[in-house]
Amino acid sequence: MTPVRVKVRVTGIIQGVGFRPFIYRTAVKNGLKGYVRNMGDAGVEILLEGEENSINNFLKALRDEKPPLAQIHEIIETRLEGEHEYRDFRIVRSSEEAELSGSVIPPDVAICGECLKELRDKNNPRFDYFFITCTDCGPRFTVIERLPYDRENTTMRDFPMCSFCQGEYTDPLNRRFHSQTVACSKCGPKAYLTNSDGETFPCKDPIREAGKLVSEGFIVAVKGYGGFHVAASTLKDEPLARLRRAKHRRQKPFAIMARSLEAVRSFAEVSPKEAELLTSPMRPIVLLRKSAGYYLSELVAPGLHNVGVMLPYTGLHYMLFDEVDDPAFVMTSANPPNQPIVKDDDEALKTLGGIVDYFLFHDRRIAHRCDDSVMRVHGEKQVFLRRSRGYAPAPVMLREKVRKCVLALGEGYTTRRG
Repeated sequence: MTPVRVKVRVTGIIQGVGFRPFIYRTAVKNGLKGYVRNMGDAGVEILLEGEENSINNFLKALRDEKPPLAQIHEIIETRLEGEHEYRDFRIVRSSEEAELSGSVIPPDVAICGECLKELRDKNNPRFDYFFITCTDCGPRFTVIERLPYDRENTTMRDFPMCSFCQGEYTDPLNRRFHSQTVACSKCGPKAYLTNSDGETFPCKDPIREAGKLVSEGFIVAVKGYGGFHVAASTLKDEPLARLRRAKHRRQKPFAIMARSLEAVRSFAEVSPKEAELLTSPMRPIVLLRKSAGYYLSELVAPGLHNVGVMLPYTGLHYMLFDEVDDPAFVMTSANPPNQPIVKDDDEALKTLGGIVDYFLFHDRRIAHRCDDSVMRVHGEKQVFLRRSRGYAPAPVMLREKVRKCVLALGEGYTTRRG
């Protein structure tokens, strides 16, 4: 067959989701030559040189096998004339102007299944590393300080990669190829536990120790991807009553984080659609109906038939439950009345020191605060009560084109940037 040349332009949410490494691997697999580069406007340009059948296989894989976090809005193919120029396929670094032009910053997403397996594998170099991530998961929005989305433009620049992580980062066949948040226990962020005054609490395993403290009835502020949560037992009235007094919340329900979907089903009714939302990469809080056998403290959601539940979305959250039997912890946003979620360590000590008994910190800076998304299922439709972590700042795509400029605003102090 006669070799052909095709230029492909792809637009959508395709930055920070492993899209260009996916393009590279797919092109090499099909024996194609050329390049892929970022062109801004949330798009990439792909030049393909090779056999017609190989290019068709590539385009099929582009649609059917794209990275799980990628959202393709449009694919434009253009046939080119001229001689073939390339001897291999490569990722071409784009100009900063192109990278900055209309780029869509992807949202944070929950730890993926592969990383969770590695977290639990004693033979894996990242065993027990609480911030394990890859191109398919982890923080994006909350670590990006400026575009383009490169490590030096994120809060991960404070953590130079070790040789092991660097090797994976530069290996085109590795799922951490160009993963900007790649790290391990040697070179990545560290966790530590303090008392309410910020004095270090000596312990070998601060995360699991924090989980045990919560189970015992203490209140612990937990620093996550986009801010602090306040964690407390769901089985004991005393810490919840104390937390309600401190936060001046007599009736407003607390969100909870359950250790597993099975645990959720022990105290709440869960439909297939609700289970799908709970276990999705976005991991929102989902409003669920309390089951007939609901056994958590009535102070979690007093006087209500529903309870807001989410599942762990970082390795840190999974590890909190490792050495306790609790089905769930209260995991409410750490924000003063009418203020956004607390994101900075000094701010947390100042505003939460009189509320919590302990702090579980990590030493990675949070670039943008981002609270938990809240959803409910009505029939088979999902309804946003708060669109934030897992979804923001990705755009909402409309089914129809709007000719006029539309500005939509709403109260959003718990989701705003800063």
